[in-house]
Amino acid sequence: MEPVLQIESLKKYYGKTAARTKALDGITFQVMPGEFLGIMGSSGSGKSTLLNCIATVIRPSSGKLVMNGREIQTLKGTALADYRGKEIGYLFQSFELLDHLTGYENILLPLSLHSVPEKEGRNRLEQLADYLEVTDVLDKFPSQMSGGQRQRIAAARALILNPELVLADEPTGALDSRNAKLLMEKLTGLNRNSNTTILMVTHDCNAASYCGRILFIQDGQIFHELRQDIPRESRQDFYQRILKTMAQLGGGSTNVL
Repeated sequence: MEPVLQIESLKKYYGKTAARTKALDGITFQVMPGEFLGIMGSSGSGKSTLLNCIATVIRPSSGKLVMNGREIQTLKGTALADYRGKEIGYLFQSFELLDHLTGYENILLPLSLHSVPEKEGRNRLEQLADYLEVTDVLDKFPSQMSGGQRQRIAAARALILNPELVLADEPTGALDSRNAKLLMEKLTGLNRNSNTTILMVTHDCNAASYCGRILFIQDGQIFHELRQDIPRESRQDFYQRILKTMAQLGGGSTNVL
C-alpha cells in the first residue's frame, strides 16, 4: 500500500545562520490511506509549521513532501490550486467561515472556487450535513450558530470535495468539552466508516486519544511515537499513555472526554 503523503528529511529554518531557528529539523514520516494520525508537541515544537508546509502555506527550507508521486512544494499555478482545493481539506481552529454566507453557502464555496457544478455536491452536502448534525443551521449565518455548529459546518466544507487528506489544525481548540467530544466522534466515524485520511495537529490529549497513531514533536524533531493497541486498549488507556508522554514534553490535559 502506497502512502497518501510521504515526508522526507523536512527542514524549515528561520533567520540567518548565526542565530537561526530550527522550526523543523529533519522530520521523516508517512501518512497511510485511512489513517487518523495525530501530531502533538508543546508550544513552539514545530507542529503548526509542519502542517503549514503540508498545506503549502509555508515553503520548507529543504526536504521532500510527496503526494500522488509529486513533490508538492514544487507545484505551481493550476496544479497548486488543485492540490490546495481538491486533494487536501483544511479544518481550522478558528473556523474561517465567511460571515456573509449561510452555512449552506460556506459548505459549497469550494465547489464554486474550483469550477465544480453545484448540483454535483448537493447530495454530498446533504449527507455530510445530516451526519455532522448541522442540517437545521444550513440557512443560518455563522453569527447565528454555536461554536460547535460553526466547526461542524467548517468540517463539511473541508470534506465536500472528498479530499485525499484532511488537515485539522487544533480543531477542538475553540470548543467546549461537549462540542469537542461530538466533533471528534464525527471525525472518527468518517475515518472508520468512510476511510477518510486525517492528519490532526493538537495539544489536547483528549482529542488525540481518538487517533490511531500519534507523533510527538520536540524542537523540530520527532521525539516519540504511540500507536493505539486496537482492540485490546480502550481510548481511556490510550489517553493515559498520551498524557504520560506529553508530561515529558512539558504539556498535558486533565480530563478524558
